[in-house]
Amino acid sequence: MILLAAGGSVALLAGAFVFQALGFAPCKLCLWQRWPHAAAILVGMVALSTRAYGLAWLGALAALSTAGIGAYHTGVERGWWQGPTSCTGAGNDLSGLSGADLLSTQIADTVIMCDEVAWAMLGLSMATWNMLFSLGLAVLWVMAARRT
Repeated sequence: MILLAAGGSVALLAGAFVFQALGFAPCKLCLWQRWPHAAAILVGMVALSTRAYGLAWLGALAALSTAGIGAYHTGVERGWWQGPTSCTGAGNDLSGLSGADLLSTQIADTVIMCDEVAWAMLGLSMATWNMLFSLGLAVLWVMAARRT
């Protein structure tokens, strides 16, 4: 069960990198969603190699973390709440920018907006799909943890 749950994080993380290779640059919240998957993979590797199956609870926590970030990102994309000012259209905080930054035409090309959906399937964005799949992985992690 741990192998399946950690493998799910491998698949989701690999999918994110494939989308990035296809030209869908990740925003700040997309990158945040990747870290808990990496943690879940590491937990799975350690749990399987040391037979410390109780670590599956940490895998569940990692899966729930990325699901939570995915839910937050979905809300930002749908306009339910404001996202980080550094990557949403509603951000008005210019205090961290120098005069040269404000006059630069390059900054708009380098910031990937968190409140814009880059790709969707069946009306659901990548962030929403990550949330749904990660909730499923959390269930697998909990099932694995309860077996110990």
